Amino acid sequence: MTTDQKPGPAGEDAAGGPAAGRGLPGTGLPEAVREIAEGYAFTGPALDLGAALLDGTAHPAAQVRIPLPVLNRHGLVAGATGTGKTKTLQLIAEQLSAQGVPVFLADVKGDVSGIAAPGAPGPRVSGRAADVGQDWTPQGCPAEFYALGGQGVGIPLRATVTSFGPLLLAKVLDLNETQEASLGLVFHYADKQGLELYDLKDLTAVITFLTSAEGKEELKGIGGLSAATAGVILRSLTVLDNEGAGAFFGEPEFDTADLLRVGPSGEGTVSVLELPAVQDRPRLFSTFLMWLLADLYQELPEVGDLDRPKLVFFFDEAHLLFKDASKAFLEAITQTVRLIRSKGVGIFFVTQSPKDVPGDVLAQLGNRVQHALRAFTPDDAKALKATVSTFPRSSYDLAEVLTSLGTGEAVVTVLSETGAPTPVAATRLRAPRSLMGPLGEPALRAAVDASPLGARYRDAVDRESAYEKLAARAARPPAQDAPAPAGPGRTAEPERAGKAERDGAGRGERAEKDEGGLLGSLLANPALKSFARSAGTQLGREISRSLFGTSRRRR
Repeated sequence: MTTDQKPGPAGEDAAGGPAAGRGLPGTGLPEAVREIAEGYAFTGPALDLGAALLDGTAHPAAQVRIPLPVLNRHGLVAGATGTGKTKTLQLIAEQLSAQGVPVFLADVKGDVSGIAAPGAPGPRVSGRAADVGQDWTPQGCPAEFYALGGQGVGIPLRATVTSFGPLLLAKVLDLNETQEASLGLVFHYADKQGLELYDLKDLTAVITFLTSAEGKEELKGIGGLSAATAGVILRSLTVLDNEGAGAFFGEPEFDTADLLRVGPSGEGTVSVLELPAVQDRPRLFSTFLMWLLADLYQELPEVGDLDRPKLVFFFDEAHLLFKDASKAFLEAITQTVRLIRSKGVGIFFVTQSPKDVPGDVLAQLGNRVQHALRAFTPDDAKALKATVSTFPRSSYDLAEVLTSLGTGEAVVTVLSETGAPTPVAATRLRAPRSLMGPLGEPALRAAVDASPLGARYRDAVDRESAYEKLAARAARPPAQDAPAPAGPGRTAEPERAGKAERDGAGRGERAEKDEGGLLGSLLANPALKSFARSAGTQLGREISRSLFGTSRRRR
């Protein structure tokens, strides 16, 4: 059953006509179109993309579709600016929601919020619907709206520095591999010593401490942190904070399980992350999206292949993620994409050209919607040739087709229900049923205010963490000098009494020495003991990290 049709008699749609594409197509179709119709005649649930296109004519009897179970095999939506990529995301997302699958969308240009409202009928929509055989009716989706660090109307999304991890943060700070390794050492030390890195001031405090005389002694056993490298990292953190990005790091940290919500009527929630306010920090938002994926990967159980994915994640402006990425970072991305499929999560990378995505990642993307490409320069022509070579053989002259597609048209190939590639199909895409444009700020604010998640994430929290603990340590008075030996006018008893008094006053200092330096003094702190007993905390012991160095949370 598609999202635009009600179930009817076997082999018929709601209007009683033939269910196009559900069985063998009728006669009268050109041979190339008939092959496409047969290749996309799936028996199970699927999403409808549009009608096969040949020589500028759409053939509604040949419907191009994506089987729902293969969406966790990932995909690519590519094409030049203005070719309709955003509307393709909207079309796929609203059908997924109707099928009970939650969706995550990054709203880079600010025009995806309309997915929450019914679309506006008009001659262009009705013309497109008639052209591709779509029974178009306006309908919105249940949606939640988020904003990084509260920079926008949406519910604030935050991550702690600890859970973000050194690899992702190094990407945000544009560090080289040596500086990245040094940042990893800082995280390792903080983890071992129970110093929670919730926000940027916590990380700054730990780096500053480790370059002090006392801090250098602490690092003797595991390596050192050079003053020059620490200076580079601190300057980068200062710039990041001055740009307002410091608000992205802190508590309450977003629980990615909230992306998996399904509404009372069974529709999947569409989570929209508005990003216009951070367009001048593209490296930050692309890396934050990768944190969301990494957190999902390590928190979700293995489920194998499902009849429908748990979540489909659209990664917009994907080229920003891979640009100038370190080898370790690219390896972590590749591993995440390869393994998260078995967690029931599908990823669609959205970018202008397939060459923006590394080959190791591109090889794992089973579904592809390629909008028009431009070939105005020799580099463009080279990229076009490379793109054509990655498609299966077809009767199309793809070099010509890809440069002549109109807005809302694309070349499609996906995985069939058996996992084999479908025929390459030039496709005129359907019109989204939701509003193709921004929702409008009053309606957006009303939706955010009505969300049950607002109370959980709206207000920032600043708990005791590394900054406060290191400040308290620096404020402690130095140890007193050893007492002078007994002599004339001094007796051993007063000396013992003084020693006992000092023992009582300095019990914390001796406990620190006996229990292992800073770790012992922290464990002697009653507040810290309380935190350590709280469910989910990992204070006083090393944090387990994986993939991007992100920490594992206990829910």
